Order: sequence, then structure tokens, then C-alpha cells
Amino acid sequence: MSVTALDPATALVVVDLQQGILATAGDPHPTGEVLARSVRLAGAFRTAGLPVVLVRVSFAPDGADAVPGRTEAGRPRATPPEGWDTLAAELHDPSDTVVTKHNWGAFHGTDLDVQLRRRGVTQIVLTGIATSIGVESTARAAYEHGYHVTLAVDAMTDLDAQAHRNSVERIFPRLGETGTTDEILDLLAGPR
Repeated sequence: MSVTALDPATALVVVDLQQGILATAGDPHPTGEVLARSVRLAGAFRTAGLPVVLVRVSFAPDGADAVPGRTEAGRPRATPPEGWDTLAAELHDPSDTVVTKHNWGAFHGTDLDVQLRRRGVTQIVLTGIATSIGVESTARAAYEHGYHVTLAVDAMTDLDAQAHRNSVERIFPRLGETGTTDEILDLLAGPR
């Protein structure tokens, strides 16, 4: 892990910490721990006057706005329960920017890039679920958009520990810097 710096204009981007996703077990980190660490980071970012962006995934009840491509895994056939896409109450603050996505990543088809650029953001810190899906897709796009990317690897989890480990060890070092919640909080508390 090698997180070295936070730019003066850094935003926290939290991916998919919503009721239906937080109800899963999470591996290797329990989803409750991921939420608690993300809440700590969000509080510190707000205290520092830095933006917090909460990303949620949601679809129309009939699924018409879901990604249409064929996959071997198929498309979910069940209608999600009411409230599955509601952000965790302990995370959400009225000052936060909320972005709703309909894809794995938080950039494609949303106004996330516009929201960040209008605030002068040059770096993002990412947390969320699932490491190898929504977080990794967002990290890849952030890197391609020219942001410095920092990944709070203990404030994210997956459905499978091996998928999490692959992202953390093989993919994330190519996209940015990785660190723990405490390391990022220490950098946030110091001079930027």
C-alpha cells in the first residue's frame, strides 16, 4: 500500500452503499465495517470542507433502463424489493452530491465528471461495494478522465474475497494508489 498524498481538491466518492447491497455479507470485509469506515471518511472530508459524492445504482421498476447486453450470467429476473436503492441513512448528509447510475461504473451515463470538475476536483478517494465491479469500474473511468485515484481498500468489499484481492493487488496499482482508511485520514489531517 502506497498512498502518498491528497490534492487540495480531493473528493470522496462512495459507491453503492445502499440498503439492498449492504444487506449482503461482503468478503473479505463485512459490509457493516465498510459502511463504518466510509462514514468516518465522509465525516472527515466534510469537516475539511471537501466534497462527498454518494453514488447509488438504481433502475426503473420494469428494468427498461438496465444495461441491455447479453451476458453468460444473464440478467436478474426478480424485481428488487422496495427501498433496495436507498442510501445508508448514517452515511447521507444534505451537503453531499448524490449520483444515480444505471451501469457498473459511476461515470458513464451520469453527471459525476461534471459535478467533480465544477468543484475543481483533481483527485478522488474511492470506497464502496463491490470492489471488482462498481468500485473498479469507477476507478478505471476516473483514471481515464485524468483524476488522481486513491483507493481505501479496507473501506470496500466484494461478494468474493478472491475478486477483491485481484482488484487490490493487480488492477488498482495500475490506476492509482491504495491505502487504508486510517492512512487516508492521516493524510487528510495533515497539510495538503
